[in-house]
Amino acid sequence: MELILKTTLVGIGATIFMDLYALTLRNLFKIPSLNYALLGRWLGHIPKGKFYHLNIITSTPINKELALGWIAHYSIGIGFAFILRHTYGEAWLSDPTILPAIIIGLTTIIAPFFIMQPAFGFGVAGSKLPQPNLVRLKSLLTHLIYGLGLYATAKLIWLLTL
Repeated sequence: MELILKTTLVGIGATIFMDLYALTLRNLFKIPSLNYALLGRWLGHIPKGKFYHLNIITSTPINKELALGWIAHYSIGIGFAFILRHTYGEAWLSDPTILPAIIIGLTTIIAPFFIMQPAFGFGVAGSKLPQPNLVRLKSLLTHLIYGLGLYATAKLIWLLTL
């Protein structure tokens, strides 16, 4: 049970780390981040049989899509933390190192590039968006920050439980 709790906390912490990065970009540099209502809208349409959208922005809104999007965002962050623990073993939580966290953080870019963005109607790796290379760079940096958050949170938990 302790292992599940620690892994869950690592996922939550890393996701908060990523959200603080997005908040900093938005507040200091006026760079917008993903509207999690769109994630909720996409997820809300899946049970209705609609996985792909021509443009998720113009798709019919879903009741409580913003809340659903935020819950999904944190659930995904937690899920990736479990992938890290499964991939690198329980020992990683006992003495976290940065490289596995960065590898998992960067690997998570697969989800938006090859699942979410195409399903939103934005193309593979945002290829249909106005500035696809900028979107790709921003996504890559965000997922790198998530990886750093995995490491920082695990290290903090490790320090607090010494």
